[in-house]
Amino acid sequence: MGKRTLKHSFSTAVAGIVYAFFSERNMQIHVLAAMIAVISGYILGIKRLEWGLLLITIFIVLIAEIINTAIEKTVDLVTLNYHPVAKLAKNLAAGAVLLSAVNAVIMAFVIFGPYLF
Repeated sequence: MGKRTLKHSFSTAVAGIVYAFFSERNMQIHVLAAMIAVISGYILGIKRLEWGLLLITIFIVLIAEIINTAIEKTVDLVTLNYHPVAKLAKNLAAGAVLLSAVNAVIMAFVIFGPYLF
């Protein structure tokens, strides 16, 4: 394989993000939740540090979802048959997404709680 250009590297990365958004229902749900959180932050006038925490939290969830999708696709590529280790790999990846989503809910209470209660 030849050396790739920076433009090619970025375009393949963007293609992966676009694929995840249009092919994975959960990614669409996470993006919708992120948009609601950003709009809420704007309306409530959250502070600069809170914006930083919110953006880190959002990106952790989105990254976890993309990694989960990559693991699922790789497992599907490697085996078409049921295998307990394949199931375990998919379950572990899904568990990582769940943990990141739980973290996002906790961070929502930490960030937005003082403004709402």
